[in-house]
Amino acid sequence: MQNRILILTNDPAEANALKELLGKFINGPFEVEWLTRLDAGIIRLHEGNIDAIIVDLLLEDSSGIDTFDQLQAAAPHTPIITLNEAEDEALALEASLRGAQAHLSKGHFAGSLVPQTLRSIIQRKSVEEAFYTEKARAEIALNSISDAVICTDISGNIDYLNIAAENITGWSREEARGHPVNEVFKIVDGISHKPPAQNPVHLVLKNNEPTSLNAGTLLIRRDGTQVSIEDSTSPIHDWNGKLTGVVIVFHDVSVAQAMAKKMAYSAQHDFLTDLPNRALLNDRISQAITLAKRHGKQLAVLFLDLDNFKHINDSLGHATGDKLLQSVTQRLRHCVRSSDTVSRQGGDEFVILLTESKFAVDATFIADKIITELTLPHSIGASELHITTSIGISIYPEDGEDADSLVKNADTAMYHAKANGRNNYQFFSNEMNVRAVERQFIETHLRVALENQEFILYYQPKTNLTTGEITGAEALLRWDHPEWGIVMPQRFISVAEDCGLIVAIGNWALREACLQVKKWQDLGLSTITIAVNISAIEFRQNSFVQRVRTALMETGLSPKYLQLEITESVLMHDAATSVAILNELKSMGVQLAMDDFGTGYSSLSYLKQFPIDVLKIDQSFVHDIRSATDKGIIVSAVVGMANSLELSVVAEGVENHTQLTFLKKLKCKEGQGYFFSQPVIAEQFSSLLKMDITPWRCNFSEKTPSILFSNKIFNLDRGNINEHH
Repeated sequence: MQNRILILTNDPAEANALKELLGKFINGPFEVEWLTRLDAGIIRLHEGNIDAIIVDLLLEDSSGIDTFDQLQAAAPHTPIITLNEAEDEALALEASLRGAQAHLSKGHFAGSLVPQTLRSIIQRKSVEEAFYTEKARAEIALNSISDAVICTDISGNIDYLNIAAENITGWSREEARGHPVNEVFKIVDGISHKPPAQNPVHLVLKNNEPTSLNAGTLLIRRDGTQVSIEDSTSPIHDWNGKLTGVVIVFHDVSVAQAMAKKMAYSAQHDFLTDLPNRALLNDRISQAITLAKRHGKQLAVLFLDLDNFKHINDSLGHATGDKLLQSVTQRLRHCVRSSDTVSRQGGDEFVILLTESKFAVDATFIADKIITELTLPHSIGASELHITTSIGISIYPEDGEDADSLVKNADTAMYHAKANGRNNYQFFSNEMNVRAVERQFIETHLRVALENQEFILYYQPKTNLTTGEITGAEALLRWDHPEWGIVMPQRFISVAEDCGLIVAIGNWALREACLQVKKWQDLGLSTITIAVNISAIEFRQNSFVQRVRTALMETGLSPKYLQLEITESVLMHDAATSVAILNELKSMGVQLAMDDFGTGYSSLSYLKQFPIDVLKIDQSFVHDIRSATDKGIIVSAVVGMANSLELSVVAEGVENHTQLTFLKKLKCKEGQGYFFSQPVIAEQFSSLLKMDITPWRCNFSEKTPSILFSNKIFNLDRGNINEHH
């Protein structure tokens, strides 16, 4: 490639001589341009593509060193060679001092080494430019990375910092240059806060080998603040392999360490309540067991489950439920000592570890305190919420010698507390384990029962106490297990509620009852109502009303023949919501009955708001009737109130003639109980309907059900009535 040379001189002879000399260069001619004025030369330089300048400093429009200065200002990176008279040596020297690459004596350059010198100057300038480019690129790269870089000389004094190093240390490059590394890169141990025995730079200078900082090293910044750093320190060698200095590459790990701590904390704590989670609790229980074993002490584990919390979540929303859990958390913390641990297992379950206990009475005291505290109203927004808790307690070492056993057994005891009416605490016993195993066994078989359709409905008649006529029936669920036989609901309903199967089972029972009554109607038997019990969980399902509507539509049963029995406590749990659901059902034409009336906490004002058709007097009050003249205060009050509210009354649990006489005297309209009939299967109930009048007493055995009517005994055999002799 040809190099373009600009010649500035007033002397045509010199210009031509240079052009001829450069044009004959053996490695390729130069391309030469000749101008006589400085201003013209500057204009040409601004156009670019000039590789070198040969200039006579005495031009038409400029003379002396000023000519050189203006050219250099116009093309600072282009080599300049001056033409001088022999006597102008001082001017040539001054130009050299200002950056001229060489000078030629006028009249003495013919046949000289001018072309070779000029080519060398141009090549050297090109190499310098390339070096500058690489250096600039390296500088940009070092200033673009997030790692800090510090370089020192062979004496350990600072000679370079990149921008990241300036930011982390608080020292600028200019201020740090020449300072000992210990002043700029001041480090201490993160635990002892003492400086290392030797700065890593000095170790590298001594051993000529790379090294790194110990974990947890802190850098003391210029303003005295501290940051955690990690680094590597390496020697710098020249091209002969001689050690010339050290480079330190380090970065601030404070954010990363804080994030790691935060992640570790999050992994061990509940996000909603900020309580220790199951993993951290198990670790603390294990540590507490070690200490208790060493000191011969006990420790206690309390397993808490909030009673009916799901109903609050479903009715008021998860946001309210979350705030309630946070309120519960604060109260639990106030109930224990600082050495104890309150943890959240998930949902509405909490576990408390009581350490260094001497007696089980410590756990009793804490459990009583918790029950009292949680019973007080919780102010959540504009609402005052009420909640209770069931608590199970296990004691080390009696109830387990490891964390899993203690938590599991406390959980078992908690379920026992729920079975005993909730809002209480129970200590674990080995008998509970047997019940827990049985409960799990029942749950497993319940799932199979749903798939295999092992459930069956029994029907118990409701009777007009005056005429003896069957006015309706209550559908009662039984489990016909292939090995156990008929299983009563007391044994499996609570398990079905806990494991979530009650909705599916209840849905089946509702549809089956409606279908059976429709079959009786299609056979031309008496048109009776069928009563179906609805659990609390079913009633609070958002889809409950629609499921009732679907059951009626699919079976073809008119809504007026379906009576839904809902307990008093279920309706009063959230009375306002209950009113809305009942009104929807009432608008469909379904009859509504309040079951077990008198055992809950009904308010008469709410009772008037509920669109109830029937009150069912709980059998416990009927059993208290001792004679026909018994005062039966509660029964009398309920019947009188129902009559005033124009509600029908059904007395449950009628078992003898004395109770019947008393109820008839009160003008109680209907009764139900063993005095009339035990629950029977659908075929046997069909037989009762076919008799056209209800017997006063029915005695059924499992194999030969029979009835006593008009002093004669009749056998009921799958729908056929045969007189027994």
